[in-house]
Amino acid sequence: MDALSRRRFLKISTATLGLATAGGAAGPLARRLAARAAGSAAPQGIRRIPTYCSICFWKCGAVATVKDGRLWKIEGNPDDPLSRGRLCPRGTGGVGAHFDTDRLTAPLIRRTTRGQDEWTAVTWDEAFAYIAERMQTIKAKYGPESVALFSHGIGGTFLKHTLQAFGTPNLTAPSGAQCRGPRDTGFNLTFGEDAGSPERTDIRNATCLVLIGSHLGENMHNTQVQEFADAVAAGASIIVVDPRFSIAAGKAKYYLPIKPGTDIALLLAWMHVLVTEELYDTAYVEKHGFGFDAFKAEIAPYTPEWAYPETGIEPEVIRATAREMARNKPSTLVHPGRHSAWYGDDAQRSRAVALLNALLGSWGRRGGLYAPVALDIPAYPYPPYPKPARGVADDPDDKYPFKLESISTGIREATISGRPYPIKSWFVYGTNLMESLPNQAETIEAIQHLDLMVVVDVVPSEITGWADVVLPESVYLERHDELNLNWFREPYVGIRQPVVEAPADQKPNWWIARELALKLGLGAYYPWKTIEEYLAYRVTKAGLSFDELTQKGILRGAPQPIYFDQGVPEEFPTPSGKIEFYSLQLRDKGHDPVPKYTRPEDPPPGAFRLLFGRAPVHTFSRTQTNPILDDMMHENEVWVNAGVAARYGLASGTYVRLKNQDGVVSNRVKVKATERIRPDCVYMVHGFGHTARRLTRTYLAGASDSRLITRVKVDPLMGGTGMNVNFVTLELEA
Repeated sequence: MDALSRRRFLKISTATLGLATAGGAAGPLARRLAARAAGSAAPQGIRRIPTYCSICFWKCGAVATVKDGRLWKIEGNPDDPLSRGRLCPRGTGGVGAHFDTDRLTAPLIRRTTRGQDEWTAVTWDEAFAYIAERMQTIKAKYGPESVALFSHGIGGTFLKHTLQAFGTPNLTAPSGAQCRGPRDTGFNLTFGEDAGSPERTDIRNATCLVLIGSHLGENMHNTQVQEFADAVAAGASIIVVDPRFSIAAGKAKYYLPIKPGTDIALLLAWMHVLVTEELYDTAYVEKHGFGFDAFKAEIAPYTPEWAYPETGIEPEVIRATAREMARNKPSTLVHPGRHSAWYGDDAQRSRAVALLNALLGSWGRRGGLYAPVALDIPAYPYPPYPKPARGVADDPDDKYPFKLESISTGIREATISGRPYPIKSWFVYGTNLMESLPNQAETIEAIQHLDLMVVVDVVPSEITGWADVVLPESVYLERHDELNLNWFREPYVGIRQPVVEAPADQKPNWWIARELALKLGLGAYYPWKTIEEYLAYRVTKAGLSFDELTQKGILRGAPQPIYFDQGVPEEFPTPSGKIEFYSLQLRDKGHDPVPKYTRPEDPPPGAFRLLFGRAPVHTFSRTQTNPILDDMMHENEVWVNAGVAARYGLASGTYVRLKNQDGVVSNRVKVKATERIRPDCVYMVHGFGHTARRLTRTYLAGASDSRLITRVKVDPLMGGTGMNVNFVTLELEA
């Protein structure tokens, strides 16, 4: 067992749980929920309240139904352009977050040294006083920059505001270096813009869709999955490249079971075919391209025959799929993906995806990658933030010249090393760093260098077990939040508003951030008294009706052009002002101006490359305690090639443990013996195998891929952590 699984997690006595807090008694949550549901004062009848979902970052518009004062169900808002009136399985099951009996109920302060897990429940005022005192001490000794925030999702908006007002520039998110950061860098280097969030993919109008490592149907991004279904129904050609026969592969005209880590080889071979056979969009490239002749010379050696022994994809299949893309251009979309931190050359891999789209003329074109739009909602007129005396601490040697945001693992390294200056306090919001950062041992080591760690969470996740202060947040159905102003194919604004009350003394993130700011003497940064006042100011300043927004949940703006042929300016904010087939800025920094292929390390004898991904009913490691979603998927499985399983004498449903190259052993996990995966790798859904004992529903259910990711390869362009470089063996249960 690893160090974390041996820890005694949150040993809070029944007496401690029953302590009075500022909002009233915080007894066991199950009793509170039952009492509230049975309360005679509950309003009778049915109420429908619009909001937007928070089960994932997509933030679909939704309508919740409350029956006789009790949360009943949640559905898609038909006015919302993202959900189009339908939620995914996770979103529909979101009501379970309110009824989760494992929820934190009161602020907690650690009363002993870290690792003892001895806690006392306190009032909110006591918690804020404790935090503020220690923050001011850290500021006096080390400077305000020595405080860092790790956050995920829109809920971190107000905490970012408070900490910027305090004076720190160290705001980071694992979703950058551990997820989409390499993709955004690759696209930015090519087009001068990234792929967006949600992605600017015009799937519904694509006549050919290429999914290379993108798992639509498992990675349940609602709009894209709906549009994928529309494209399939309309007869679009689907090309899926994946070591695993995914749900999307079942819809494909061509399925290419590629060797893991060889995507760049295939992408180069595809581009070779398009260029040498003159199948690319010549007019588009001539008009918009920079450095095409140099690019053409660079890719000349990468024939399908060269790519075959690297990828395992036969030359005639490479040519056939390249020609299929060309026949459908410019309405061929090579999906940019989202999670892209795989092998350490990921920004160049994403740049190759961007270049393939450029050859097909898909950027700015119908069926390709459109130009997203958003409503212009004025910001609130806050005072300017103090200028930090020191810059972000994530990259002291300036090793990563093309990073677009701070590097989460770089902040962790600065915490350990003290370079370029000490990081002495972490705030953690909306992310379980034990599962979202690779190499848990380094995270634990970094925490030992802190003078203060504050975790804002809904449930007692693994990271709360290491905190000095734990603050219980209300779930998204119990609170207001920042306005939803996604860039998308049409402009709109959405509002999140409370549907039901929090069952105990949980508080919304905006209230937590504001009260802490007041305790720190930063009241000037919160001139508004309530979140409704703040939201109404912004909406009315945009000339919209706040009352109408609260009633409908969504207000949509007038349609705007999103394609070049509709009037979108044909502009590329790159150094050349064009699509950079050959990148001088990469060359000048000592990097390849055109992507090059590096052969990945093969698994040692008897070992398998560890791959991981998503399930349609869970989000990261955040939703396993949700009773509805847990009922749909209680534990994960490890996919093992059927031939390999037969040699080991394993059948589906039998349990094994995985042991990685550094000797770390997983919890036991069920085998899924299947022909749907290559024999050189195994696969698991991310987010399971929780070792926090107070997560009673999911404790030790399945295995954690994160604990097996003890090695990474760091992307030299932007500092992303390639995590698909770990190998495991199968350890049979005695």
